[in-house]
Amino acid sequence: MSSSSESRQAKMIEELRVFIKKVMSEPTIAVKSMDIARKYKGQPNSDELIAREISANTTIRIPENWSEADKMFLEILHEVLDDEEALY
Repeated sequence: MSSSSESRQAKMIEELRVFIKKVMSEPTIAVKSMDIARKYKGQPNSDELIAREISANTTIRIPENWSEADKMFLEILHEVLDDEEALY
């Protein structure tokens, strides 16, 4: 693995660690994030709308220029919604 790749991976891991700590210390973040994701599911630019509203209504900050960790978080929200849909 190259040095820049290792650096990016280390940064993403650190961002995810901070995120997980926030979720564990404030459990309403997960519920709010899922509610927001449901609200915008299927809409054009849903990821941008989701990111903006999560940033405005929780302690999670998703900047305009998404990191790999931000993208992963948004992907996971969609996966959870898809899993919910599959249950019904």
